[in-house]
Amino acid sequence: MSHSPHSSGPLDDYGPTERTVPTRSKERASYDRATVHALLDDEYVCHLGFIRDGAPVVLPTLYARVGERIYVHGSTGSRPMRAADPGLAVCLTVTHVDGLVLARSAFHHSINYRSVVIHGTAYQVADPEEKRLALDALVDAVVPGRAADSRPANARELAATAVVRLDLAEASAKIRTGPPNDEAEDMDLPHWSGVVPRTRVYGTPIPSSDLDPSIGLPEYLAGR
Repeated sequence: MSHSPHSSGPLDDYGPTERTVPTRSKERASYDRATVHALLDDEYVCHLGFIRDGAPVVLPTLYARVGERIYVHGSTGSRPMRAADPGLAVCLTVTHVDGLVLARSAFHHSINYRSVVIHGTAYQVADPEEKRLALDALVDAVVPGRAADSRPANARELAATAVVRLDLAEASAKIRTGPPNDEAEDMDLPHWSGVVPRTRVYGTPIPSSDLDPSIGLPEYLAGR
């Protein structure tokens, strides 16, 4: 069953479009909504691409998904944030690197990865309630539970912070898993071949030197 790229039903796929169908390794592409959401929710750093003064610009920044929207924050003085009113054409990407794929030949070296690419128009968030919701989501995207355990932004801080939203209408995932794709004629070469897994590990939290000793480690950090 095919779906419009603007379909928003919770069980629907994101319909493939000219911009979301890869030119190489099409079999690795996925338009499954649950897959896209899971990959987005497992990360909090994205790269936001747009055109500025006729030249491409790509910026790393924090993001959070709330339903069928992505929220990105920045300074009110930054060009992309100003350009998002009335609207800025963007391409947002998120990538997880899961392993180094080492083949017998240099040509077949690769990485195992999971990625999401989203095309669309970003708009500046003007509604105060939506802006607060977005900022809480951005904090919780990095450390779940932290938004409720910190002081909310005051009026001055809200005025200095811009938030843009991007609808998840034109989105796709691309995933590579598995071992190297060695050529048959290379199988007898004396070179190690395989996958080096890569994982993200957080260290032990270090309290601020001026923290009240009576304030213990929050439960939401205990398992990180």
